[in-house]
Amino acid sequence: MKSYILITGAIGGLGSAMVMECARRGYDLYLTDMREEVNGFAEYVSRTYSKDVKAASCDLTSGQSRSDFFDTLKKEGVRFRGLINVAGIDHEGAFLDKTRDQIMQLIHLNVEATLDVTHEILDLRDPDLKFMLVNVCSLAAVSPMPYKATYAATKRFLLDFSYAIREEIKDFGTVTALCPAGMPTTHENMEAIFAQGFWGKVTTVDTRTVARLTIDAAEKGKDVVIPGWLNQAIELGSRLLPASWTTRLAGDRWRTAQQSVDPWQEYVRSTRAV
Repeated sequence: MKSYILITGAIGGLGSAMVMECARRGYDLYLTDMREEVNGFAEYVSRTYSKDVKAASCDLTSGQSRSDFFDTLKKEGVRFRGLINVAGIDHEGAFLDKTRDQIMQLIHLNVEATLDVTHEILDLRDPDLKFMLVNVCSLAAVSPMPYKATYAATKRFLLDFSYAIREEIKDFGTVTALCPAGMPTTHENMEAIFAQGFWGKVTTVDTRTVARLTIDAAEKGKDVVIPGWLNQAIELGSRLLPASWTTRLAGDRWRTAQQSVDPWQEYVRSTRAV
């Protein structure tokens, strides 16, 4: 019987990069995303790499949708050799500027859904193979972050959870926490990167590189991967400096980004003028 790696958020920028990287390495895959297009993407990946790639759409923010998805997996009788939790969201801006729905949606997806999926897929693991779990955290997890307060807190939760569960399942699996900085995946992400100016540009790593480094680390059983030497230096500094200092520095950086003009739109206008 074949064993699969489940990848959530499979259509997004990082998710699709993870899918292609895993397929290139010969893994059979099971993809899920809230968008129905995940089925067509699975067919494309299967044709391209001659691997078995299954798919099912699921709104991970909905408990009922997750339950229906788990029921589908059990009816199909599939077993898993790995899980890559990519699905997640961010709502940038001051905490009081966010709506209650935005805050709760972020918590439901980044925390509740990730733990729910992890628990169920570990129950459906292939007992004959070493299980490989990857949780997509963030460089925001290494320090409290004003103007991304809830997002950073959810990613810190996932980082701590990854360390803890790694110890619990060490007899049959490994856990790797991915802590990337900005990635050029969506229009909104590009806006945020440009708004940070110099620091946004120098800490950004493309999704294909992030995916390759992550799967390399996971296959070697490493606990954490931080793409980019500057991002690694930032993480080290966050461990060495008091949290009050790093929080103030992060607050100054994001406050400036929030107040800046929209450089992404300026960039778009400049390219059109050429």
